[in-house]
Amino acid sequence: FPFGGMENPCLTFATPTILAGDRSLVSLVAHELAHSWSGNLVTNANWDDFWLNEGFTVYFERRIMEVLEGREYADMLAVIGWGDLQNTLQELGSDSPDTRLKLDLKGRDADDGMTDIAYEKGYRLLCLLEEKVGRTAWDAFLKKYFDDHAFSSLTTEKFIEYLEENLLKTNKVNSSDLQLKEWIYKAGLPVGHRIPESTRLQKAEALAASSLRGELPEFPEVKDWSSHEWLHYLRKLEGKADLKLMEQLDKRFSFSKSRNSEILFQWLYNALKVGYSPALDAVEDFLIHTGRRKFVLPLYRELNKSVAGKDLAVRIFATASAGYHPVTRQSVEKELGIVKSN
Repeated sequence: FPFGGMENPCLTFATPTILAGDRSLVSLVAHELAHSWSGNLVTNANWDDFWLNEGFTVYFERRIMEVLEGREYADMLAVIGWGDLQNTLQELGSDSPDTRLKLDLKGRDADDGMTDIAYEKGYRLLCLLEEKVGRTAWDAFLKKYFDDHAFSSLTTEKFIEYLEENLLKTNKVNSSDLQLKEWIYKAGLPVGHRIPESTRLQKAEALAASSLRGELPEFPEVKDWSSHEWLHYLRKLEGKADLKLMEQLDKRFSFSKSRNSEILFQWLYNALKVGYSPALDAVEDFLIHTGRRKFVLPLYRELNKSVAGKDLAVRIFATASAGYHPVTRQSVEKELGIVKSN
């Protein structure tokens, strides 16, 4: 399955990569359930308005996780998502038209617009609206919004019109003060945007810094870590850890054998970044048995940066491609420059 999940009325398809054995990746389940409202009950009118589906759904996902696990946990998800957004902005270029919330996909594959922009930039805009009017007023608006538009499709322009009339005007908020048009119609992020923070991830970040100085984390420090703390820790080592540190970490924490796909992917990506060859067998096994494009494509992209790596990537792809969904298979073929014969 090429995606984390795909919502359908009364039926969700989900990737097996969310099964970690400890329910640590349950936020994806919350996300797909939230689509029962944002996406299925009220739907984007076309793919240019995709953020109306995903921005709202990420917001609801994190509100659900806040109830289940507490505010600190939801804050961690927000920071991890912020990191994904920064990576996408860097990849696309912060001035790219594809970093706008309102897209222009005329004559293009709608799949081109399915990036973290719709998800995470959309989420940040909704968080800003909540902050400006307060949660009580914001929640009342959300309930009215879904009641008033149930079983209908909405464009971005209709949403803005409804927002102005039913939230901003009643709470005496000026849309220009919010930079609403900049958020929706401009590339990148508006000046002065707030960056999410997490106390728990700050601790993980500090341990990553000490690891780079040669001080490995001890089990008492990390025994209660969630997958999100491990993920943040590994991201802070990305491209910076030398081979000695990689070997020490793998020996202490067995990252190459992790059952958590998020952690395993980040570890393998880090390994390819610095040329940690003992992880290559795990990379091959992961690519053969995993079809989720979010994981598969970056690993092939990293392998493809050297002649030897590309040879390995092509060999692995020849074995694995029959098991990939066409969406994943075509993305990898494009990345590797594989031209299919008729």
